[in-house]
Amino acid sequence: MTKDVIISIRGLQMLVDEDGEQEPVEVLNAGQYYYKNNQHYILYDEPAEGFDETTHNIIKFNDRKLEVRKRGLLETHMIFEENKKNLSMYQTPFGIMDMGIATTRIQLSEQPERIFLEVDYALEMNGSYVGDCSIQLLVRARTRENLALRPELS
Repeated sequence: MTKDVIISIRGLQMLVDEDGEQEPVEVLNAGQYYYKNNQHYILYDEPAEGFDETTHNIIKFNDRKLEVRKRGLLETHMIFEENKKNLSMYQTPFGIMDMGIATTRIQLSEQPERIFLEVDYALEMNGSYVGDCSIQLLVRARTRENLALRPELS
C-alpha cells in the first residue's frame, strides 16, 4: 500500500425510535497510511462545515481492534474490541457526551492496494442505548484514476 491514500468511512445506524430505517453517512478524505508493529495507521484531517478549526484523525487497527482518536474541534479516543464494551468521552463544540461502545464483530480484508475493515457495535450515549451501528472503512491507494473522480481530494 502506498503512503498516500483515499479513505472512505461509511457508518450505518439502526436507531431505536425509528422503524428500522438505516441512516448512512459517508466521509471521503485524502490521508496518509502507515503500517508498523502489526498495526495499520490512517491519518487525515477533517474539516467541519461552519467552523474554522479542523479535526485531526488517527485511526489505528488490526483484525482484533480499532482505535479512533480525534483532536481539534472534536476530541475523543474510541476503542472497538470484539465482544467488549469500552467507554469514552466525546467532546464537541456543544458539550461533552459519555459514549459506550459494545463491539460485536470486527472483520478485516487486506489486499495490496486496498484494505477494508467492517465493525458492528451497539452505541450508548450518556448511559442510554442509541442503536446498533456499523462502520465500514475502505482505504485505497491514491491514484490518478480515483483523483479524477474526486479532484478535491488531491
